[in-house]
Amino acid sequence: MLDRRDVVARLLKDRGEALVVTGLGAATYDVAAAGDDPRNFYLWGAMGGAALVGLGLALAQPDRPVMVVTGDGEQLMGLGAFATIAVQAPPNLTVVVLDNGLYGETGGQRSHAGLGTDLAAVARGCGIQQAWRVADAAGVEALAATIATPGAAPRVAVVAVDPAEAPRVLPSRDGAVLRGRFQAALGLAA
Repeated sequence: MLDRRDVVARLLKDRGEALVVTGLGAATYDVAAAGDDPRNFYLWGAMGGAALVGLGLALAQPDRPVMVVTGDGEQLMGLGAFATIAVQAPPNLTVVVLDNGLYGETGGQRSHAGLGTDLAAVARGCGIQQAWRVADAAGVEALAATIATPGAAPRVAVVAVDPAEAPRVLPSRDGAVLRGRFQAALGLAA
């Protein structure tokens, strides 16, 4: 299995102008560990909402690539997001699901993904045609090559990652600060 920190660092290395929304917990720690950036929007306590926040951002900023980085447990809490993303079909949205098969924030219980739910198949079933699993370094490289440019349709990549926990890298938890700096990065008045 892939090291989640290495995967996220590689995806962000050549991000260009991509805006990043993170899911609850480890996804936020992984993105922060790769380097805090005003274009990162960290969600705290919004389990199940990352993909929909990313969708709203992609629709509001159609000329900017938007990447959501979330975990399998968080995405399982918001499966309906896949159906809404398919209907809205923003070509600038990529949802990356780091699948370790666990609910890491609640004690490491096996998630439904760890028990057999295929999130890429669920996304395809909802109408997202570009949905696939990534299980090796070559797949990560191929995914990384797509982040900075919009595709023809939204994409969902479910990346199999090692369940080992890495040290937490905590970005700011101050919602007003995060909102303000993200708005400034977009050139909007705070």
